[in-house]
Amino acid sequence: MSDRHEHTHPHHHRHSLRHRLSHLLTPHSHETADKVDSALESSARGMRALWVSLAVLGVTALAQALVVAVSGSVALLGDTVHNTADALTAVPLGIAFVLGRRAATRRFTYGYGRAEDLAGLVIVLTIAASAAFAGWTAIDRLLDPRPVQHVPAVAVAALVGFAGNEWVARYRIRVGRAIGSAALVADGLHARTDGFTSLAVLLGAGGSALGWQLADPIVGLAITAAIALVLRDAAREVFRRVMDAVDPALVDRAERALTEVPGVCGVGELRLRWIGHRLRAEVAVVVDGDATVRGAHRIAVDAEHALLHAVPRLTAALVHADPEPAPGEADPHLALAHHTAA
Repeated sequence: MSDRHEHTHPHHHRHSLRHRLSHLLTPHSHETADKVDSALESSARGMRALWVSLAVLGVTALAQALVVAVSGSVALLGDTVHNTADALTAVPLGIAFVLGRRAATRRFTYGYGRAEDLAGLVIVLTIAASAAFAGWTAIDRLLDPRPVQHVPAVAVAALVGFAGNEWVARYRIRVGRAIGSAALVADGLHARTDGFTSLAVLLGAGGSALGWQLADPIVGLAITAAIALVLRDAAREVFRRVMDAVDPALVDRAERALTEVPGVCGVGELRLRWIGHRLRAEVAVVVDGDATVRGAHRIAVDAEHALLHAVPRLTAALVHADPEPAPGEADPHLALAHHTAA
């Protein structure tokens, strides 16, 4: 028996006194409108993070571009290009957040949350391109050393670039983790790589001021390696999200919550998946084989209710009730065996 529920369920089920009191004293709401409002609030926070970071990086890139115009610094030009590219990564992510607000359709029955994962892939590719560009620039400068002009102005612009990128990185990563957006976290990591590039410009300019022209390309190569490490972390996070990976601790937490539900005799297959920055669950629970349809339904509703409380950012759960096996009774799923065989 498969149960899919709206959360307008009454609270007059036969629970223990402790469960009733806990339910009454815990502020909550699982109405469909409340879940939509929560999802929209998460998307709104993500959009706000994108707009704010876009403004900060836009000002940073503009300030650096002015210094490039008067100094002719190729290294600072590269850093400015990085910052501009980082600001522009907000575009695919912003589109993904907007799409994620759209309601599910008969074609996209889970909605459009996966657009966020596609944006994450675009961001990872952008980080990879930034690493390649930084490496190519460093090698070119190593083969053809050139002095840096107007070192003080370049140094100040590099510091501005680092400060702007690091602030944006912290802001994006904090909001991304708060709303469960792997793409926004990856975008924050991308901003951090551009901050490293700004430091490369600063250190390279300092070395050039001391008469060591190879300082700029050597530091540039070191920063390229640092960008590659950040790329690895961002790619891992986005790849796991695309492959429906979740933190095993969430699975343990969900199982513990289900085992505490009155009437649940056991927990079968449990699946969690991210759709954008929201979680969905599918689970089979074992109930008394002699339970009525209404009784099994009540237990399934209670199980879903427990999951919504226990698992952060979980917005929907599909609960299937299996009868507890009886001695000599055939497997109730035997008719499905030939469909699930490898």
